[in-house]
Amino acid sequence: MKTDIEIAQEAVMLPIKEVAEKLSISEEELEYYGKYKAKLSDELWNRIQEQEDGKLVLVTAINPTPAGEGKTTTTVGLGQALGRLGKKAVIALREPSLGPCFGIKGGAAGGGYAQVVPMEDLNLHFTGDFHAVTSANNLLAAMLDNHLQQGNELRIDPKQIVWKRCLDMNDRALRNIVIGMGAKPDGVVREDHFIITVASEIMAILCLAEDLEDLKKRLARVIVAYDYDGNPVTAEKLGAVGSMAALLKDALKPNLIQTLENTPAIVHGGPFANIAHGCNSVRATKMALKMADYVITEAGFGADLGAEKFLDIKCRMAGLKPGAVVLVATVRALKYNGGVLKADLGKENLDALKRGIVNLEKHIENLQKYQVPVVVTLNKFVTDTEAELAFVKEFCESRGCEFALSSVWEKGGEGGTELAEKVLAALETKESHYQPIYDTDASIKEKIETICREIYGAEAVTYSAAAEKQIAKIEAIGYGNTPVCMAKTQYSLSDDPKKLGRPSGFTVNVREVYVSAGAGFVVAVTGTIMTMPGLPKSPAALKIDVDHDGKITGLF
Repeated sequence: MKTDIEIAQEAVMLPIKEVAEKLSISEEELEYYGKYKAKLSDELWNRIQEQEDGKLVLVTAINPTPAGEGKTTTTVGLGQALGRLGKKAVIALREPSLGPCFGIKGGAAGGGYAQVVPMEDLNLHFTGDFHAVTSANNLLAAMLDNHLQQGNELRIDPKQIVWKRCLDMNDRALRNIVIGMGAKPDGVVREDHFIITVASEIMAILCLAEDLEDLKKRLARVIVAYDYDGNPVTAEKLGAVGSMAALLKDALKPNLIQTLENTPAIVHGGPFANIAHGCNSVRATKMALKMADYVITEAGFGADLGAEKFLDIKCRMAGLKPGAVVLVATVRALKYNGGVLKADLGKENLDALKRGIVNLEKHIENLQKYQVPVVVTLNKFVTDTEAELAFVKEFCESRGCEFALSSVWEKGGEGGTELAEKVLAALETKESHYQPIYDTDASIKEKIETICREIYGAEAVTYSAAAEKQIAKIEAIGYGNTPVCMAKTQYSLSDDPKKLGRPSGFTVNVREVYVSAGAGFVVAVTGTIMTMPGLPKSPAALKIDVDHDGKITGLF
């Protein structure tokens, strides 16, 4: 069986100019990054911004398991299938982070015959967007520490510095560090921290900014610290906005590549969904909607994280209205939720499937609360039995969902035709009355508790003493009326990764709350979630290599 990277390396790619022509993009509106990648220019947006929007479809999933679900693979395959049906479709994805690529997951460009290419470029440095985000973030950190060193005119309290450095790599040793060691010219000694780039506020800002002007306004609002009187100190007060914007100028432009079947794919931005808001950029989505009749996008991890944030944060801020949501599951993952060991998932087990399908049930109920039509798709495996497939189909249809099998990993767009037809039917026959599940004018605690009770199914929410103080301070400085971005484990509906299925009677523990003023939301950190992941015992990096001809192997 061929690996994903072997399939991708055998792909016959079109020059990116020809892919762009499918969307009526002229050569003058592209900024080339080699033969098969390009950025979409501001001139293109200026030309198309008054055009009518296409229909927006979100692809999400049940909680991830070691059995695999295939959310990005389904997104890509659905886009390819719509193309086979003669529809003008665009895929809008996030860019992969180097952390998971070299950590536990490997590459993140889809899989099998439903991938975006060039796969190696996308998974590694791509067009340099993440490096720009990292540089802008760390420039602000350097200017902050330099301000302390040069006399601290703003009276910054070193004990109340909240800005962290970042790196797009899993490196647990950098979570908590001491800087400024050495001689007096080497800086002020203080505790500091690193987060992964995709969890940074700069990444969130890049993905939520409408244009360069909005980017600069958001950067200006970034809170880096508090002074001795408790007043916020911003990037604007440090004079960092212009230089940060200069670093991000090109990164703000969406990237165009293609799928294995040459379907256009706009890939831009990459915030994690278990820590950050988990959606690709607003600019990419809006551009796609102006150029295609159907835009297929995805949001990270399970629907309790990525989809909730897509619907409560991104759509609300950007004025987007999804026409339908595709919810991805596998029989294997549902049986895993029902208590079956990974080694035994290939055997028919209807009892375990009945126990585990409650996870899917909860996600269906959650998505229906947003009043958007839901299509459930099973990413089909050869070990699935007819009895198992029939049970899931009946279960979903009895709950008012369209249902389709998908075999896009094996067959590409051809394997997604049934799903594409069900999505088209949902868009044409069912109305979307999308609305968020909470009002931003509610208190921070009310918003947190709405998400925890309505989406996770929690019985109660508790707050650490530190979180209580942080919430009071955030509301006092005027940032209480923003959306809330929950940082939570992706593996469970609860904040305990070991609680599979549909847990009940549990309490969510909020240990930290901070404001991302530039992004425009408050982050609530729950359980033991880390903003800088660590590498596993056997990281994916051990299998990656490049030969003397420059050919990369082992990426996935």
